[in-house]
Amino acid sequence: MPQEVIVPIEPTRHEELERWLSDRRGGAVTIRVAARGEKKALMDRANENAAQALQRSKMSRISDMATRSRAMNDVADALGLDEAPLRIECYDISNTVGGAFQVASMVVFEDGIAKKSEYRRFAIRGADGNGALDDLSALYETLTRRFRHGNIAGDSGESMDAEQRAAKAAQQSHDTSHGTGSDGNPADSEATADQANAEIIQQNTNRRHFAYRPNLVVVDGGKPQVMAAAKALEDCGVDDVAVCGLAKRLEEVWVPDDDYPIILRRQSEGMYLLQRVRDESHRFAITYHRQTRRKGALRSALDDIPGIGATYQKRLLNHFGSVRAMREATVEQLEQVKGIGHAKAEAIFTALHPDDGGTAATPKAGGDTSD
Repeated sequence: MPQEVIVPIEPTRHEELERWLSDRRGGAVTIRVAARGEKKALMDRANENAAQALQRSKMSRISDMATRSRAMNDVADALGLDEAPLRIECYDISNTVGGAFQVASMVVFEDGIAKKSEYRRFAIRGADGNGALDDLSALYETLTRRFRHGNIAGDSGESMDAEQRAAKAAQQSHDTSHGTGSDGNPADSEATADQANAEIIQQNTNRRHFAYRPNLVVVDGGKPQVMAAAKALEDCGVDDVAVCGLAKRLEEVWVPDDDYPIILRRQSEGMYLLQRVRDESHRFAITYHRQTRRKGALRSALDDIPGIGATYQKRLLNHFGSVRAMREATVEQLEQVKGIGHAKAEAIFTALHPDDGGTAATPKAGGDTSD
C-alpha cells in the first residue's frame, strides 16, 4: 500500500478513504489531487498507459476468433437462441429537437467484427415525406423498409459505397469538362454531375440486395424500442430473426414481451460485443445526422441562387466545412472553390448576407477593400 495516492479529482468521502487505506497499510496514507508539476505529469503518463492498455485489450478481443466466438455464444445463451448470431444488425435513430433532419443508422457485425461495407443510412420519411416522427415510429419505419419483402430485404437505404461513387462521378464530370459542359456552358457541366449523383445515390430497391438476413437485430434502447422493432418484423412476416435492445442507463438487455430485462455480467464477452454494436450504431447515426443537418442548412441558404445546384453546394461545404465559415468568407475566398467564378462568388456572398444586401467588404486580387 503506497503512502500517497494521486488522483485527477478529489473523491467523495475523502477522509474516510484515507483512514481506511491507512488502516490497511498500518501507517498514514494521503490522497491528493495532482494539478501541476511532476505528480501531474506522472498521473498523465499513467492515464496514457491505461488508455493504451485498454486499446490493446480491445484489439486483441476483436482479433481473437476464440474470444469473438465466446462473445457470440454468450449472447446466444442469454437470449435463448439455438445458435450463435453470426450476423448482427443494429439500428439507432438520431434527430434534433422537433424531429428535424431525422435519420436512422444500420451497422452490421459479422463473426463479431464490424463490416462497414454493409452499413446503411436511412432518411426518415414519415407519412408526408418529411420525417419528424417519434423515435418509436421512426424505428418501425426503418425496419419495415429493411424487411419489407419478408426474409429478402426491401429498401436497403443509402450505402457508403454509393456516396463514394457519387463523389468520384462528380469529380470525373468536372475533370472531363474542366468546369464546362459540352457546349462550354458551366451550368451544363453541373447538371451532368447532378444527374450522375441522382443516378447513383438512390434507395436500393433490389429485392435480392440483402438476401443474407441477420440472425439478430439489436436496437439502441429498452422495452419500448424492442417492442416497436418486434412489431415491424412481425408485420413484415419475419419470424426467424431474434430481437433485443440494450438500454444505456444500466446496460440492461431487453427482449420482446418480457417484463424484466436480462442482466449480463459487465465483464462478459457477450456484454462487450453488444456494447460495441450499440455504440457503433449510435456513432454512425450521429455522424449521418450532423452531415444531413449541415447540408440542410447549406441548401436553405443557397437553393435559390441560379446555377448553384447540389454539386456546387457539396464543393462549398467540403471546402469551408460549415455554413458559418462560408458566411465569414470573402468573395475572393469563395472564388477559390473549384468551378466558382467571380459572378457565382458574388451571388453566393449576397445570398449569405441578406441583411446587409451583400455589401460587405469583398477583397479584390490585390486585397484592397477601400473605395
